[in-house]
Amino acid sequence: MPLHPQTTAILEAMTQLGAPPIESQSPQQARHGMEVMTAPSTVQLPEIRDLDADGVPVRLYRPESDRKDRGDATRADAGRGLLVYFHGGGWVLGSVDTHDDVCRKLARAMGHAVLSVDYRLAPEHPFPAPVEDCVKALRWAHANAASLGVDADRLAVGGDSAGGNLAAVVANLQPVPLRFQLLVYPVTDARRGSESYRQNAEGYRLTAAGMKWFCDHYLSGGKGAEDDPRVSPLLADGSTLAASPPALVITAEYDPLRDEGEQYAERLLAAGVPCSLTRYHGNIHGFFSMSNFVDDGYAAIHQAAAATRIALER
Repeated sequence: MPLHPQTTAILEAMTQLGAPPIESQSPQQARHGMEVMTAPSTVQLPEIRDLDADGVPVRLYRPESDRKDRGDATRADAGRGLLVYFHGGGWVLGSVDTHDDVCRKLARAMGHAVLSVDYRLAPEHPFPAPVEDCVKALRWAHANAASLGVDADRLAVGGDSAGGNLAAVVANLQPVPLRFQLLVYPVTDARRGSESYRQNAEGYRLTAAGMKWFCDHYLSGGKGAEDDPRVSPLLADGSTLAASPPALVITAEYDPLRDEGEQYAERLLAAGVPCSLTRYHGNIHGFFSMSNFVDDGYAAIHQAAAATRIALER
């Protein structure tokens, strides 16, 4: 299928900006570029708070309750779930600020809270530091559910790109009981050898060379490898996958990560895990964060929110 016209316009605008390839930049330069391209969100929520999750910075988003008992905060909160969200950015870029709009929209559309995790970044803090931060933040959320105004038995994890990788890894480790995992074009195989890497190596924002740059920084500490299931959850054994929570996997047609995301969904299904898979044709990596400009980004956020809400309310 051809590129979506809205996606084509975005790629053309990026070309006109003339930014150098990410693999030619330092992490600091790339982070600055991502930050200046992030527009403030216009989505309003009743409560947005920055908190400390046992040393890990997090941001809580609480939407207005749509329950009949909204006049009784205690009863309303008793049924409110929490999506613990890990931002994308190749384990090198991104923050709670760059993904603020996504988290606001997810919280509003779900009617449940979101906790965005500002985990440490590579290469200053390579693997396994981001995984450790995500596990720590999730455990903290579970232990402090009452003070967050959520039900400790209604927790989910999610993320996009490298954040999807972290969500899948954490879901496999499952340090606390989880109801759901939301994986948006996740990195599941750091070996980077799929057909979609060859088909979409260049020209669609995220490149094969860029992914090598991200993976090299992430693994620069020498404590992990491309074939470690904590780096490449696609390589987890069947029993680990069978114990993981139900999932929604979202992929994009023109994305080097397309095939590994879809292969991961297939492995979950083969292990007996309820899993839905949606490929957004005509779209590129990152479209989930472009919902102000790409209709399918808006649709994907609402699909993700609906699936997570159903899982949290069962």
